[in-house]
Order: sequence, then C-alpha cells, then structure tokens
Amino acid sequence: MGGELGMSGAGGGALDPALIELIAASLAFVGTHFAMSHPLRPWLMKLGQNGFMLAYSLVSLATFVWMVTAFKAAPPGDLGGSGEIGWLLSSLITLPALVLFAGSLTPGNPAMPTPGAAAAARAAPTGVFLVTRHPMMWSFALWAVSHIVLWWSWRTNVIGLAILTLALLGAHLQDRKKRTLMGEDWKAWEAHTGYWPRWSRLGAAGAKIWIAALVLWALLTWVHLPLAGIPAGLWRWIG
Repeated sequence: MGGELGMSGAGGGALDPALIELIAASLAFVGTHFAMSHPLRPWLMKLGQNGFMLAYSLVSLATFVWMVTAFKAAPPGDLGGSGEIGWLLSSLITLPALVLFAGSLTPGNPAMPTPGAAAAARAAPTGVFLVTRHPMMWSFALWAVSHIVLWWSWRTNVIGLAILTLALLGAHLQDRKKRTLMGEDWKAWEAHTGYWPRWSRLGAAGAKIWIAALVLWALLTWVHLPLAGIPAGLWRWIG
C-alpha cells in the first residue's frame, strides 16, 4: 500500500478496513478509560474498590488487546516517513519521556491511589514534579509524539493520537477528579505545581533518575528491532 496512504479501492478513496477497525479500537480504548474514570465512576464504585478495579482492568485489557490486534492487521509503512531527521527527533524526545516516567514511579506521587497520597500532596514538590504534576501522563504524551513525528504509517499515527489524547486530556480530567476526591490537599498540590511542563527544570529529576532513564532508553530502543522490526535510537546508526 506504499503510496496510497492507507487507502484502498480503485479510486484510492476508501479507508482500509483494517485501519477503520484500528480507529474504532483506539476510540474504544480511550473512550472507556474516560467513561470509567469520570461519568461512570460513581456507579462502578458501588462494586467496591476491588470490584471497580477489576471491572476497570478487564475493560482496559480487552480494548487494549483489540487495539494491538487491529494495529498488527493494519498496513505498515504506508506513509513516506520523515527520514533521519525524524528518527533523530524521535530518539531525543523519548529520553525526557523516560525521565518523567521513571521519576513518577514514587510513593510521593499524589496522583497514585495510595494511602499516603494526601500527605504527598501537602508536601513541597521535588524531582520531576517540579517539571509537571503529571509526569507519567506527559511521558506517554511524549512517547506518542515521538512516533507521530516519524510519519511512518497511518496505523502508528492513529495509535499515537489516541495515546496523546488519553494522556493530555486525561491529565486535565484527573485534576478535576482529584479535586473532588482529595479536596484542599489536591488544590494545594495544584498551587505548587503546573499542568504544562517546565522543561528547564528537567535536571531536577536527579542523577539517579537520569541514569535509570538512560538505561531504559538504551534497552527499549535496542528491543525495538526484535519487537517492531525497525532499529531505533542509537542502534539505528551503530547497529
């Protein structure tokens, strides 16, 4: 399908059925996340915390598996690509994404549903939380952007846009939800942190987080070839 941009049919005007299914699966994945986390949450919580988490996990897993299956069936490499400049940008964007992700995996993250969330929200922000109060969400957003800039295939762009929407709109909606659930504690956290990243503060993540991110970056870009069939990161040029 090289030059047909994911289209099929004699006139090139119809979307590939596999791509349509991927769009549907992506909408289901993103839509059910938002629905269960927000408008449906009060009703789902009647199942109890464990029941809610079970229902949430099962629906998320089912839609994720559907999305991955549809992705594999959709046409690969049907766009022109952004060349080596695109690969360079993608590689560079992935590193701060991993710094934010690694730094978010801490008991001191008030967004996590842990017993210490309220105390963490009242504490002064440190590390990646000086960059943004949503480091994990922004790590997913950067991952999505790093794939979209490659302009490699429609299927990659569909997945990228889905994750980008889930991350950035999800972060905004999370603020609304946490204000309701945590009240003044979350409002205090919002007062000392920002939604939009302050990239100049990325160094505040600390040496340990940067080292962990670099190791993850090297590992994940290395396994990109056996898993996705395409070399990524430094391995694209030195492999």
